[in-house]
Amino acid sequence: MRIHANDTNKKKIEIIYPELSYLLTGIFYDIHNQLGRFCRERQYADEFEKILREKQISFEREYCLENLGSKIKGNIVDFLIDNKILVDFKAKIFLNKEDYYQMQRYLESSNLKLGLLVNFRNNYLKPKRIINFKNHS
Repeated sequence: MRIHANDTNKKKIEIIYPELSYLLTGIFYDIHNQLGRFCRERQYADEFEKILREKQISFEREYCLENLGSKIKGNIVDFLIDNKILVDFKAKIFLNKEDYYQMQRYLESSNLKLGLLVNFRNNYLKPKRIINFKNHS
């Protein structure tokens, strides 16, 4: 069976906030190259905040999701970028399911579409895009 390029059964892939998420990913790589992989989450977050200010990107740090209407108290994400993207930093040997579930809870409770989960401990940085499928249409 051959699939043609104009096959109408294929779904168009939509990338959520492509320009902003591409810009943020570049910043993550710059930070990883500059600081390496053995710093604390706070050091990465401090550097990220500094760069966001330099580039004049709108953000909130250590943002309480109750401010976005979350009914779950105590959910605090590392960064809310431009009221669109949640960013959570990690500095651990490996991410586990709970890290993904945590971001999914953040997205669902805030009713936002996209979260970026970044583990700076990796040899090769691989930011993870987490999508809120309950809000994604």
